[in-house]
Amino acid sequence: MESKSLEILRATIEDVDKIASLFDAYRQFYKAESDLEGSTKFIRERLELGESVIFLAMEGERAVGFTQLFLVFTTVQFQRMWILNDLYVDETARKGGVGRALMQRAEEHARETGARGLYLRTGMDNVPAQRLYESCGWIRDTKFYRYDKKVI
Repeated sequence: MESKSLEILRATIEDVDKIASLFDAYRQFYKAESDLEGSTKFIRERLELGESVIFLAMEGERAVGFTQLFLVFTTVQFQRMWILNDLYVDETARKGGVGRALMQRAEEHARETGARGLYLRTGMDNVPAQRLYESCGWIRDTKFYRYDKKVI
């Protein structure tokens, strides 16, 4: 069997269908109901409106993972920051360096855009992801608590 090389591409509107199925699987990982139509619409809107940057991992013609970044600002340092909001690798491609490659590309993007850095959150029970993040040099926050409030 021929090994296909991994390529990390910045997604465009033409990639929506490739991303949507991965995005739907990502949502299901976090216990959301499958909704391919909703996933497709959400990804299309983010790309059309320029509200996110998505990097897509391709092995040949097959999409095997993605990461989605959202721009925010750190007002204390007057700088940009990127939220690494979503990271997902297809089950068949895990432990092959796809997640690490996507994270490295996100870091490159932060540098290219003059951002101070990136941050993310993950489930407390998502130990494999935590291991990946820490092996890539990410540091778990011990200074701030996170608060959420649902308004709708």
